[in-house]
Amino acid sequence: MSYPSIYPTGVTVYNPEKCWSGYTIFPARELGALLIDMNGAEVNLWKGLHGFPNKLLPGGYVLGHTGERSNAFGMQDQIDLVQVDWDGNVVWKFNQHEYIEDPGQEPQWMARQHHDYQRAGNPVGYYVPDMEPQVDKGNTLILCHRNVKNPKIADKVLLDDVIIEVTWNGEIVWEWNCNEHFDEYGFSEEAKNILFRDPNMRSAGGGMGDWMHINSMSVLGPNKWYDAGDERFHPDNIIWDARESNIIAIIEKKTGKIVWKVGPDYNASPELKKLGWIIGQHHAHMIPRGLPGEGNILVFDNGGWAGYGAPNPGSPTGAKNALRDYTRVLEFDPVTLEIVWQYTPIEAGFIMPVDASRFYSPFISAAQRLPNGNTLITEGSGGRLIEVTQEHELVWEYISPYWGEKMKLNMVYRAYRVPYEWAPQAERSQEVAIKPVDVTTFRMPGASNSRKKETVVDGVWPFQGDGALCVAADEELDK
Repeated sequence: MSYPSIYPTGVTVYNPEKCWSGYTIFPARELGALLIDMNGAEVNLWKGLHGFPNKLLPGGYVLGHTGERSNAFGMQDQIDLVQVDWDGNVVWKFNQHEYIEDPGQEPQWMARQHHDYQRAGNPVGYYVPDMEPQVDKGNTLILCHRNVKNPKIADKVLLDDVIIEVTWNGEIVWEWNCNEHFDEYGFSEEAKNILFRDPNMRSAGGGMGDWMHINSMSVLGPNKWYDAGDERFHPDNIIWDARESNIIAIIEKKTGKIVWKVGPDYNASPELKKLGWIIGQHHAHMIPRGLPGEGNILVFDNGGWAGYGAPNPGSPTGAKNALRDYTRVLEFDPVTLEIVWQYTPIEAGFIMPVDASRFYSPFISAAQRLPNGNTLITEGSGGRLIEVTQEHELVWEYISPYWGEKMKLNMVYRAYRVPYEWAPQAERSQEVAIKPVDVTTFRMPGASNSRKKETVVDGVWPFQGDGALCVAADEELDK
């Protein structure tokens, strides 16, 4: 696809009448945790604070990390999880998960946290009415890494995903290890074959297999399914998703066993076929009670490349054998697997499939349900944050102006919208509407917007509006 080299950054669209307005926090690339208002004004920058992700808590507290382990020895290992106040003072810290002695480095305790964590009081880490995360007490669930060997999976060192529960005083009181449940994931023999030979080997630490790559983890919380007697959805149970295997699963907190999942094979039932292949997904979670769509699963279905299975022309070995070059944001019923709401290139107004990759983030990204039914979407790879209504109208858009110097991307891992009241130290911002610019007439200074002559040619036929492109598109695909 073609992308312009010049385009505006910051807020480009804002409709105050249709938005759920508040502050938005996100990790600005190689800068720190950045809190902005609806017009893009920077309310507070916690400079240098890493965010995998950053989350704002009531009272103006922010969660993040003070550093990342060297990529020579670990992959995406955050050294700790810290809570800092409005002025940057550390008021809580956890790092004592594993004592690390990397060659040439100062030995130290590390959390090895990655991708997610949840503070007690709130199941998902974003604003939910009457479910405020605790700020001066309470346990924290943390998604971490651990290197393991499991010959049932592969004969190589595996970078395994571990979920731990930590008290306010730093004591680990619960733990779940992903590799110990290998037989519950439903991998086919073809998938096991390629997984054994290539468990997504990464170069860090001399080579390790990032075989599942769990990238989100949250608690279900109170929900209508459990109230109706379905024990799979016990409020304490935990939902996670793994991008390398295309699995979304719920584990029973009491036993650690898988009690619900979709993937890795989306051809396994008529319901899964109708749901369609979820590929390389991020931020799968149950919409909490009190928000529109409560009880449904909301997920940023990246597309891209992921999965293990049979070889095909796009995957000669069977590694990353599911491919799609556009993104879907899905809200689906976890019992029937029916899609309740979605935002795909079609809802974004793009022609399928020829223009579909204009809504596409093959890695990172997220989706948050807002109290008015809108959805905040982090289209992460391009640093684009948007808010869309239930009717798919885009009512807010922000493009991060922060490109990294070490990595030339303005990527945003995950953004969260929070109410103004959660940052009482900040002066309430004005909300100024920003209407979308008509790009057909917008020109840079010095660029012409005139036509010097228009010539009539006799006998020409009118242009057609149909889709007779070189490839089938739109309605033709459904025939």
